[in-house]
Formats: sequence, C-alpha cells, structure tokens
Amino acid sequence: MRKEIWRETPGSVKLLLLMSFIMNIGFYALIPYLTLYMTGSIGWTLAMAGLVLSVRQFSQQGFSFLGGLVSDKFGYKGTMVLGLFIRATGFCAFAYCTETWHFFLAAVLSGLGGSLFEPAGSAAYAILTPESIRKDVFAFRNVLGNVGVVGSQIVGTALSSFDFFWLSIFAGALYYLLSIVGLLCLPAATMRNTRQSLMQSVIHVIKDKPFMLYTLILIGYYYLYMQIFLTIPQFVEDTLGSKTFVGIVLSTVSVATILFQMKIIQWLAHFQQRFTLIGLGALLMGIGMFFFTFADSLWAIMLDSVIFAFGTMISMPYLIEMVPLFAPKEQIGAYYGFNGYSLAFGGSLGTFIGGWVYDLGVHQQLPWLAWSICLLVGIVVAWLLYQLEQKVGVKLQAEF
Repeated sequence: MRKEIWRETPGSVKLLLLMSFIMNIGFYALIPYLTLYMTGSIGWTLAMAGLVLSVRQFSQQGFSFLGGLVSDKFGYKGTMVLGLFIRATGFCAFAYCTETWHFFLAAVLSGLGGSLFEPAGSAAYAILTPESIRKDVFAFRNVLGNVGVVGSQIVGTALSSFDFFWLSIFAGALYYLLSIVGLLCLPAATMRNTRQSLMQSVIHVIKDKPFMLYTLILIGYYYLYMQIFLTIPQFVEDTLGSKTFVGIVLSTVSVATILFQMKIIQWLAHFQQRFTLIGLGALLMGIGMFFFTFADSLWAIMLDSVIFAFGTMISMPYLIEMVPLFAPKEQIGAYYGFNGYSLAFGGSLGTFIGGWVYDLGVHQQLPWLAWSICLLVGIVVAWLLYQLEQKVGVKLQAEF
C-alpha cells in the first residue's frame, strides 16, 4: 500500500487488517488439510469430504444475512466478537471428531461463527474506511490475507504431518485470541438501523432487483473460487503424490497475490467497468483451472495456479467494493449478509458437486471433466456480469 494511503487509514481499520491477517493464518492452516485428513486418515471419498465443507460453507453464508441484520441492529463489534468465539469452538472441535456426525457438528459451529463476524467485519471496513481509499484498503486486505496464507501453509504442513489434532487446536486458539482482541480493542463501529424493523430491512434488500441479480451471478464465481479448498489440493496430491506440494502450490497463489495485487489495482484504476472486471477475473480463474487438464509437473501446476491467482486479484477487491454501491449506509451489514448467499450456494455447489465431478472424472478416466466445467462457469459468469454492466453499472457508480 502506498504510504500516503496508509497514513490516511484509521487506526481501527489497521487493527481490522491485522485481525484479517491472523484469521487467514488460522483458516488456511486448517481447511485445506481438513480435506486431506478426511480423505486420507478417515478414508472418506472426496465427495463426502466436500459435503462437510459444503455444510460449513452453507452454515456460514446461509445465515450471514441474519448476521448482517443483527450487526446493523445491535452493532458490529459485539457481533464480530461473538462470531469469532463460536468459530474458535468449531475449529477446536475438529480435533476431537471420531464419528461422522462429529465432523458435521464442528462444521456447523465454525460456519455459524463466520455468519456473524464476516458481514459485521465487512460492514465495519466500509464504515470506518474513507471512501477515497476504500478500494485500496480492500486490495491491501487481500494482500495481507495472502501473506497469512503463506505462513499458514508452513504451519499447516508441519502440524498436519505431526498430528491433525494440534492443527485444529492451533487454528481454534487463534480465533479465541482474536475474540479477546476484538472485545478489548475494537471501537463500537455502527451505523445503527433505527428506522426499519428487521422484516422491513429484509423486504428492502429483496426488492433491490439489480443487487439480487448481482448476488445470483456470483454463485458461479464462488463455485470457481472454492476449488482452491477441495479439488485443487486433491489434484496436486493425486498428481505429485505428496501433501508437501499442496502447500507449495497454495503458497504460489498467495505469493503471486502479494507481489502483484496492488500493482493490478493501480493498472486498473481508470477502468470504470467494475462488473466487467469481476467477470474477467472469473474467466481467468476458469482458464487457469482448465489448464490443469494438461499439467503433470509441479512447475506446470504452479503456472496454472498463477493464472488462477491473477483472476482472483482482478475480481476480489471490486467484488467487495461493489456491495456498498447498492446499499443504504444504515443497511450495509444486511447487504453484505445477503450477498453471502452467493458464497453459500456457490461454495456448497463448488465443494460438493465439484468434488463429485472430480471423483467421476478420475473413475471414468476423464481428467478434463472437472476443469472443463470450471472453464464453462467462468465464461458464463463473465458474460452475465458484462450484461449487468450494460444495465446498471454506470447508473450505480454515478449515484455513489
């Protein structure tokens, strides 16, 4: 981040950035290796492991609208702290899972925690960050998060090879720590919605047709994005034969983001077609994964992963920044929460159907099947967002 922008960033936002960094360490240290633990040590199919991840994802995003409404009504700080504490409990619970239902219960707990702190945190960013630097702050958040991902791969690889129990405890402990930091240090950030009841807020969001369409299209985007937690790690281990290479590939994505994210934001600063940019990013993600069809070495997989990473770098800052363009200031939490349904459905489809299609491709000796579907999804998302740009893009930015 440029020095002048960093100087303009409020201290409360800097604390949120630090918390995002630590969240990513805990999350990415655990989730990719949870998949490998369930398919390896537990002996489940990838589709079954994907179902657990789907439940976690849907528990989070499926209730994020309610979490956003609660944060608008009662304040973002308390909602974040409670959510962090619940996720910490869910992550620690994975360490003690011995039965199938144990895994699903831990997944639900970790997801419900996210349904509270994620929309509250996004709304707090939007409210506490000056509009003139919001895009840069969101981009830097992405960079800092990926620095955390690199660190998480070192921790995740080490602890998972030693004992998955300690990996779960480590991830949960980080979230317990963050709940304490949030309680003691975060300001009571709020744009409290006193004009509308919860039901009136729900109706207002649902009647916003352009926003509803945007949320629907993003289901495809998150189908692509969630492959980084399931089929990509499994593909790397199947192709190269070691969990160590999973950490290398995921770190490659993160390092590319660290090196190029802020540059990409600068290069695209004068490009006003934001919906089109998100679609372009989705298309690149699909292309990167389609190239896995032909990858049989570490270097080839790393190169394809970088293409995927460039897609996320183009999309992610604008993906987050677009929501406040739709939302009244006192309902930002609700809008972020409802937008989470795109991740709920897209993430669930991406992990469950994505895992099922990958297994089908392996069994039927069709290695191109899962990756061709990803390319098709990327094309469709790019086209739909381009169409949305023509209808509402210019109007929204003018009003904002």
